[in-house]
Amino acid sequence: MRVVILGSGRGSNAEALLLAQQAGRLGRARVVAILSDKPDAGILALGPRFGVPASYVDPAPFKTKLEGDGETRFINAVNSFSPDLIVLAGFMRVLKPAFLRTFEGRIINLHPSLLPSFPGLDAIGQAFRRGVKITGCTVHEVTLEVDAGPILDQSAVRIESSDTIESLTAKVHAAEHALLPAVVARLSQS
Repeated sequence: MRVVILGSGRGSNAEALLLAQQAGRLGRARVVAILSDKPDAGILALGPRFGVPASYVDPAPFKTKLEGDGETRFINAVNSFSPDLIVLAGFMRVLKPAFLRTFEGRIINLHPSLLPSFPGLDAIGQAFRRGVKITGCTVHEVTLEVDAGPILDQSAVRIESSDTIESLTAKVHAAEHALLPAVVARLSQS
């Protein structure tokens, strides 16, 4: 299974996938490319470190979505790696119909809450401020409705009275780093 990772940030979830691959825990999956919409994103530094092509793709003209020429550039860049699976790992853009149609049924996202609770931005902060006792992370299929696709798996994280937003964020990230590689490995076996 050929996997392309899309990310916008430091790449800790992409690194978890690459470390799992290195350790032989990614099933039949193999990360074949890392693409980012930010030229200085930390995720791009993972490419040389793990021997995987890593490239910036110009997403213009919009800041929060892929549309128009930016969407076409991303479709072409992703297609050039013949992916079986596209993993959104901290990719901070809303995907539009043309991209979703091109890769229908092959895009998954990692979200830092137990969906359907706390979709959208700042999910960990939303859960913390709301005072819930359990939050976590979700891997789901990507559909037109943001953070609403079929859920593939989830991992729960207890919020303790001693937690701060920083400690809760660290706990959710640790759960993400375990969950995402496990889901990709399972998908590679089906």
